[in-house]
Amino acid sequence: MMENVINKKSKSGNSKDKDQIIETPGQIVIKRLLKNKFAMLGFGLLIAIILFSFIGPLFVQYGYNTQSDNVKMPPSAVNILGTDYLGRDMLARLMYGGRISILVGVVSVVIEIIIGTLIGAAAGYYGGRVDTFLMAITDIFLALPFLPVILVLGSLMSDLKVGSEMRIFALMFILGILSWPSIARLVRAEILSLREQEFMQATEALGLKDIRKIVKHLIPNVVPTIIVNATLGVASAILTESALSYLGLGVTEPIPSWGNMMTVANKLADFQKRQWLWIPPGVCILVTVMAVNLVGDGLRDALDPKMKR
Repeated sequence: MMENVINKKSKSGNSKDKDQIIETPGQIVIKRLLKNKFAMLGFGLLIAIILFSFIGPLFVQYGYNTQSDNVKMPPSAVNILGTDYLGRDMLARLMYGGRISILVGVVSVVIEIIIGTLIGAAAGYYGGRVDTFLMAITDIFLALPFLPVILVLGSLMSDLKVGSEMRIFALMFILGILSWPSIARLVRAEILSLREQEFMQATEALGLKDIRKIVKHLIPNVVPTIIVNATLGVASAILTESALSYLGLGVTEPIPSWGNMMTVANKLADFQKRQWLWIPPGVCILVTVMAVNLVGDGLRDALDPKMKR
């Protein structure tokens, strides 16, 4: 009897050990995220906003620039969020504006990640003169005052009368170009540590090329750091685009964005008596940035190897 009990315990213990061994890093991250209520709240809000902005326009009968005689009408059954100063439906413009704000945030961060990762990886792996040269360029970009530079570039686009669609692409590119140094420094610091690990000595023994070592072995180990900073960077880019559009230096009419929709708040009469013109885009900016930050914080905690399972 005692032997049977011991065998059963040992079998059950072995099965638990097997379950723990089988559990992959991806499964651990997902479990941590599911346990994080704030991260799940952020994911839920983010999915709702994406559906609202990209799927919602399919169910609205008005276009974002469809004008009518019902100017500055309050919310009603016909226009759920009212109309603006040209009689355009606020709900339709809010949905299309969400597309622009989200796309500017995501695309600019993709540009930032590509440039920052490549420069940081090359600097960290090669070291020496390559590291010194690339970090000098990084320091130059870090020394640039972000807000004044982006305001000057936005003003320059206004003076050159750049079209609305071209301004969107230019804004994405400018935000990405000015934001990559922080990612580059983080990636460089991680790779300086990783290149001394045993698995990199194995790649040396196998005679792999440098590009393969960087792309196949080093960068994948830095992905968690990149993901966390990318999510927080999206929130920052959305806020920057909104501020520039509010000042008339970002996305311009007739294309809507949440930032340029809030310019009506500059007029005291609209600010006091027509809150439906500026409160909805302001709420959308607030909810989106909060959701992205919650997701970023959740990913940071879930991807941290020091966290307990």
